[in-house]
Amino acid sequence: MSSSLNRQIQQFYDSSSRLWEEIWGEHMHHGYYGRAGTYKINRRQAQIDLIEELLDWSKVRTAENILDVGCGIGGSTLYLAKKFNAQATGITLSPAQAARATQRAQEFNLEETVRFQVADAQNMPFEDNNFDLVWSLESGEHMADKSKFLRECYRVLKPGGTLILVTWCHRPTNSLAGELTSDEQRHLEEIYRVYRLPYVISLPEYEAIALSCGFRDLHSDDWSMAVAPFWDVVIDSVFEPKAILGLLQSGWTTIQAAFSLGLMSRGYQRGLIRFGLLCAIK
Repeated sequence: MSSSLNRQIQQFYDSSSRLWEEIWGEHMHHGYYGRAGTYKINRRQAQIDLIEELLDWSKVRTAENILDVGCGIGGSTLYLAKKFNAQATGITLSPAQAARATQRAQEFNLEETVRFQVADAQNMPFEDNNFDLVWSLESGEHMADKSKFLRECYRVLKPGGTLILVTWCHRPTNSLAGELTSDEQRHLEEIYRVYRLPYVISLPEYEAIALSCGFRDLHSDDWSMAVAPFWDVVIDSVFEPKAILGLLQSGWTTIQAAFSLGLMSRGYQRGLIRFGLLCAIK
Protein backbone atom coordinates (compact mmCIF):
# COMPACT_ATOMS: atom_id res chain seq x y z
CA MET A 1 0.00 0.00 0.00
CA SER A 2 2.74 2.45 1.01
CA SER A 3 4.75 2.23 -2.23
CA SER A 4 1.61 2.54 -4.37
CA LEU A 5 0.40 5.48 -2.31
CA ASN A 6 3.80 7.15 -2.53
CA ARG A 7 3.68 6.91 -6.33
CA GLN A 8 0.23 8.49 -6.34
CA ILE A 9 1.41 11.32 -4.08
CA GLN A 10 4.49 11.85 -6.24
CA GLN A 11 2.43 12.03 -9.43
CA PHE A 12 -0.13 14.34 -7.81
CA TYR A 13 2.51 16.90 -6.79
CA ASP A 14 4.64 16.47 -9.89
CA SER A 15 1.66 17.48 -12.01
CA SER A 16 0.16 20.18 -9.77
CA SER A 17 2.98 22.01 -7.97
CA ARG A 18 3.80 24.39 -10.81
CA LEU A 19 0.20 25.58 -10.92
CA TRP A 20 -0.08 25.97 -7.15
CA GLU A 21 3.12 28.02 -7.13
CA GLU A 22 1.73 30.35 -9.80
CA ILE A 23 -1.50 30.83 -7.86
CA TRP A 24 -0.37 30.69 -4.23
CA GLY A 25 3.37 31.39 -4.31
CA GLU A 26 6.07 29.32 -2.65
CA HIS A 27 4.15 28.44 0.53
CA MET A 28 1.94 25.42 -0.12
CA HIS A 29 0.15 25.42 3.21
CA HIS A 30 -2.68 27.13 5.10
CA GLY A 31 -2.63 30.76 6.09
CA TYR A 32 -3.22 32.19 9.57
CA TYR A 33 -6.13 34.63 10.01
CA GLY A 34 -6.02 35.21 13.78
CA ARG A 35 -7.19 32.73 16.40
CA ALA A 36 -10.81 33.49 15.55
CA GLY A 37 -10.18 33.53 11.78
CA THR A 38 -11.26 37.16 11.45
CA TYR A 39 -8.10 38.88 10.14
CA LYS A 40 -8.54 40.34 6.65
CA ILE A 41 -5.06 39.97 5.18
CA ASN A 42 -3.37 38.99 1.95
CA ARG A 43 -3.25 35.23 1.38
CA ARG A 44 0.53 35.08 1.02
CA GLN A 45 1.07 37.17 4.14
CA ALA A 46 -1.29 34.83 5.99
CA GLN A 47 0.92 31.90 4.98
CA ILE A 48 4.04 33.63 6.32
CA ASP A 49 2.14 34.58 9.47
CA LEU A 50 1.34 30.91 10.03
CA ILE A 51 5.06 30.06 10.15
CA GLU A 52 5.77 32.89 12.60
CA GLU A 53 2.79 32.03 14.79
CA LEU A 54 3.87 28.39 14.94
CA LEU A 55 7.38 29.36 16.01
CA ASP A 56 5.97 31.66 18.67
CA TRP A 57 3.51 29.01 19.89
CA SER A 58 6.21 26.33 20.07
CA LYS A 59 8.70 28.74 21.69
CA VAL A 60 11.37 27.81 19.16
CA ARG A 61 13.80 30.72 19.08
CA THR A 62 16.78 29.19 17.31
CA ALA A 63 17.87 26.18 15.30
CA GLU A 64 21.14 25.11 13.70
CA ASN A 65 20.18 22.06 11.63
CA ILE A 66 16.59 21.80 10.38
CA LEU A 67 14.69 19.02 8.64
CA ASP A 68 11.54 20.00 6.75
CA VAL A 69 9.45 16.87 6.18
CA GLY A 70 7.19 17.29 3.18
CA CYS A 71 8.93 20.46 2.03
CA GLY A 72 6.99 21.15 -1.16
CA ILE A 73 8.97 23.63 -3.24
CA GLY A 74 10.92 24.77 -0.19
CA GLY A 75 8.85 27.67 1.11
CA SER A 76 9.16 26.90 4.82
CA THR A 77 12.64 25.38 4.48
CA LEU A 78 14.15 28.50 2.98
CA TYR A 79 12.23 30.80 5.31
CA LEU A 80 13.46 28.97 8.41
CA ALA A 81 17.03 28.62 7.13
CA LYS A 82 17.22 32.36 6.49
CA LYS A 83 15.50 33.31 9.75
CA PHE A 84 17.79 31.19 11.92
CA ASN A 85 20.90 31.35 9.73
CA ALA A 86 20.76 27.56 9.83
CA GLN A 87 21.51 24.54 7.72
CA ALA A 88 18.34 22.93 6.42
CA THR A 89 17.25 19.86 4.51
CA GLY A 90 13.89 19.44 2.82
CA ILE A 91 12.46 16.10 1.74
CA THR A 92 9.56 15.37 -0.59
CA LEU A 93 8.29 12.43 -2.63
CA SER A 94 8.09 14.64 -5.72
CA PRO A 95 11.17 14.98 -7.98
CA ALA A 96 9.53 18.01 -9.57
CA GLN A 97 9.19 19.71 -6.18
CA ALA A 98 12.76 18.83 -5.15
CA ALA A 99 14.12 20.25 -8.40
CA ARG A 100 12.14 23.48 -8.09
CA ALA A 101 13.08 23.86 -4.42
CA THR A 102 16.77 23.44 -5.31
CA GLN A 103 16.40 26.12 -7.98
CA ARG A 104 14.78 28.44 -5.46
CA ALA A 105 17.62 27.85 -2.97
CA GLN A 106 20.02 29.07 -5.66
CA GLU A 107 17.83 32.12 -6.25
CA PHE A 108 18.02 32.86 -2.50
CA ASN A 109 21.81 32.30 -2.49
CA LEU A 110 21.29 29.53 0.04
CA GLU A 111 22.54 26.59 -2.02
CA GLU A 112 25.53 26.12 0.32
CA THR A 113 23.40 25.64 3.42
CA VAL A 114 20.04 24.31 2.16
CA ARG A 115 19.48 21.13 0.18
CA PHE A 116 16.48 19.22 -1.07
CA GLN A 117 16.06 15.58 -1.93
CA VAL A 118 13.49 12.95 -2.77
CA ALA A 119 12.93 10.75 0.28
CA ASP A 120 10.24 8.83 2.14
CA ALA A 121 9.46 10.34 5.55
CA GLN A 122 8.64 6.87 6.87
CA ASN A 123 12.14 5.65 6.00
CA MET A 124 14.44 8.66 6.13
CA PRO A 125 18.00 8.42 4.76
CA PHE A 126 19.55 10.22 7.75
CA GLU A 127 21.63 9.16 10.71
CA ASP A 128 20.22 9.06 14.23
CA ASN A 129 20.42 12.20 16.37
CA ASN A 130 21.01 14.51 13.43
CA PHE A 131 18.65 17.51 13.55
CA ASP A 132 17.72 19.92 16.32
CA LEU A 133 14.40 20.86 14.68
CA VAL A 134 12.09 18.60 12.68
CA TRP A 135 9.39 20.66 11.00
CA SER A 136 6.40 18.93 9.40
CA LEU A 137 3.80 21.34 8.07
CA GLU A 138 0.83 19.57 6.47
CA SER A 139 2.50 16.31 5.48
CA GLY A 140 1.43 13.93 8.26
CA GLU A 141 -1.92 13.41 6.55
CA HIS A 142 -0.07 11.74 3.65
CA MET A 143 1.65 9.14 5.87
CA ALA A 144 0.33 5.61 5.54
CA ASP A 145 1.84 4.61 8.90
CA LYS A 146 1.57 7.50 11.36
CA SER A 147 3.44 5.60 14.09
CA LYS A 148 6.38 4.79 11.83
CA PHE A 149 6.48 8.40 10.66
CA LEU A 150 6.69 9.75 14.21
CA ARG A 151 9.26 7.13 15.18
CA GLU A 152 11.41 8.34 12.29
CA CYS A 153 11.01 11.96 13.41
CA TYR A 154 12.11 10.91 16.88
CA ARG A 155 15.06 8.90 15.57
CA VAL A 156 16.60 11.69 13.49
CA LEU A 157 16.18 14.35 16.18
CA LYS A 158 19.07 15.12 18.48
CA PRO A 159 18.39 14.67 22.21
CA GLY A 160 16.74 17.89 23.31
CA GLY A 161 15.61 18.61 19.75
CA THR A 162 12.10 19.81 18.90
CA LEU A 163 9.39 18.35 16.71
CA ILE A 164 6.79 20.74 15.29
CA LEU A 165 4.04 18.71 13.63
CA VAL A 166 1.09 20.43 11.99
CA THR A 167 -1.36 18.21 10.17
CA TRP A 168 -4.91 17.68 8.98
CA CYS A 169 -6.96 15.74 11.52
CA HIS A 170 -10.54 14.66 11.98
CA ARG A 171 -12.49 15.68 15.05
CA PRO A 172 -11.78 13.83 18.30
CA THR A 173 -13.97 10.81 18.93
CA ASN A 174 -13.35 10.64 22.69
CA SER A 175 -15.95 13.31 23.46
CA LEU A 176 -19.75 13.51 23.64
CA ALA A 177 -19.88 13.60 19.83
CA GLY A 178 -18.71 9.99 19.82
CA GLU A 179 -17.44 7.99 16.86
CA LEU A 180 -17.47 9.35 13.32
CA THR A 181 -20.83 8.98 11.62
CA SER A 182 -21.29 7.23 8.28
CA ASP A 183 -21.80 10.59 6.61
CA GLU A 184 -18.60 11.95 8.14
CA GLN A 185 -16.71 8.86 6.98
CA ARG A 186 -17.99 9.36 3.43
CA HIS A 187 -16.91 13.00 3.52
CA LEU A 188 -13.42 12.01 4.64
CA GLU A 189 -13.15 9.29 2.01
CA GLU A 190 -13.84 11.83 -0.71
CA ILE A 191 -11.04 14.02 0.65
CA TYR A 192 -8.72 11.00 0.76
CA ARG A 193 -9.50 10.13 -2.83
CA VAL A 194 -9.00 13.62 -4.23
CA TYR A 195 -5.89 14.60 -2.27
CA ARG A 196 -4.16 11.18 -2.21
CA LEU A 197 -4.41 10.61 1.54
CA PRO A 198 -4.46 7.17 3.18
CA TYR A 199 -6.48 8.42 6.18
CA VAL A 200 -6.36 11.06 8.90
CA ILE A 201 -6.58 10.62 12.66
CA SER A 202 -7.54 12.86 15.55
CA LEU A 203 -5.14 15.08 17.47
CA PRO A 204 -5.47 12.99 20.67
CA GLU A 205 -4.38 9.97 18.65
CA TYR A 206 -1.29 11.84 17.47
CA GLU A 207 -0.52 12.75 21.07
CA ALA A 208 -0.74 9.11 22.13
CA ILE A 209 1.58 8.02 19.31
CA ALA A 210 4.13 10.74 20.14
CA LEU A 211 4.21 9.72 23.79
CA SER A 212 4.65 6.06 22.85
CA CYS A 213 7.66 7.05 20.69
CA GLY A 214 9.35 8.63 23.70
CA PHE A 215 8.64 12.31 23.11
CA ARG A 216 8.31 14.48 26.23
CA ASP A 217 7.13 17.98 27.16
CA LEU A 218 4.35 17.52 24.64
CA HIS A 219 1.75 20.19 24.00
CA SER A 220 -0.89 20.47 21.32
CA ASP A 221 -3.55 22.82 20.02
CA ASP A 222 -6.36 23.08 17.48
CA TRP A 223 -6.14 26.05 15.11
CA SER A 224 -9.04 25.11 12.87
CA MET A 225 -10.81 28.47 13.25
CA ALA A 226 -7.59 30.35 12.60
CA VAL A 227 -6.94 28.71 9.22
CA ALA A 228 -10.42 27.81 7.92
CA PRO A 229 -10.84 31.04 5.87
CA PHE A 230 -7.92 29.95 3.72
CA TRP A 231 -10.02 27.52 1.72
CA ASP A 232 -12.58 30.13 0.67
CA VAL A 233 -9.71 32.34 -0.49
CA VAL A 234 -8.24 29.43 -2.45
CA ILE A 235 -11.59 28.66 -4.05
CA ASP A 236 -11.79 32.27 -5.26
CA SER A 237 -8.27 32.04 -6.70
CA VAL A 238 -9.18 29.05 -8.86
CA PHE A 239 -11.44 31.26 -10.96
CA GLU A 240 -8.68 33.71 -11.85
CA PRO A 241 -7.86 33.60 -15.60
CA LYS A 242 -4.29 32.34 -15.14
CA ALA A 243 -5.53 29.60 -12.81
CA ILE A 244 -8.11 28.36 -15.32
CA LEU A 245 -5.47 28.20 -18.06
CA GLY A 246 -3.03 26.45 -15.73
CA LEU A 247 -5.65 23.91 -14.72
CA LEU A 248 -6.32 23.00 -18.32
CA GLN A 249 -2.59 22.42 -18.83
CA SER A 250 -2.08 20.43 -15.62
CA GLY A 251 -4.37 17.49 -16.37
CA TRP A 252 -7.40 15.81 -14.87
CA THR A 253 -5.91 14.99 -11.45
CA THR A 254 -5.20 18.65 -10.73
CA ILE A 255 -8.52 19.79 -12.18
CA GLN A 256 -10.34 17.33 -9.92
CA ALA A 257 -8.44 18.55 -6.85
CA ALA A 258 -9.13 22.19 -7.67
CA PHE A 259 -12.85 21.68 -8.12
CA SER A 260 -13.04 19.64 -4.92
CA LEU A 261 -11.72 22.42 -2.70
CA GLY A 262 -15.19 22.80 -1.24
CA LEU A 263 -14.75 19.42 0.47
CA MET A 264 -12.20 20.99 2.79
CA SER A 265 -14.16 24.20 3.30
CA ARG A 266 -17.29 22.23 4.25
CA GLY A 267 -15.23 19.92 6.42
CA TYR A 268 -14.09 22.86 8.52
CA GLN A 269 -17.60 24.33 8.63
CA ARG A 270 -19.10 21.14 10.07
CA GLY A 271 -16.27 20.63 12.57
CA LEU A 272 -15.10 17.41 10.94
CA ILE A 273 -11.73 18.63 9.63
CA ARG A 274 -9.34 19.94 12.27
CA PHE A 275 -5.99 21.70 11.96
CA GLY A 276 -3.91 19.99 14.62
CA LEU A 277 -0.65 21.22 16.17
CA LEU A 278 1.78 19.16 18.21
CA CYS A 279 5.10 20.22 19.66
CA ALA A 280 7.36 17.83 21.58
CA ILE A 281 10.95 17.37 22.72
CA LYS A 282 13.20 14.32 22.32
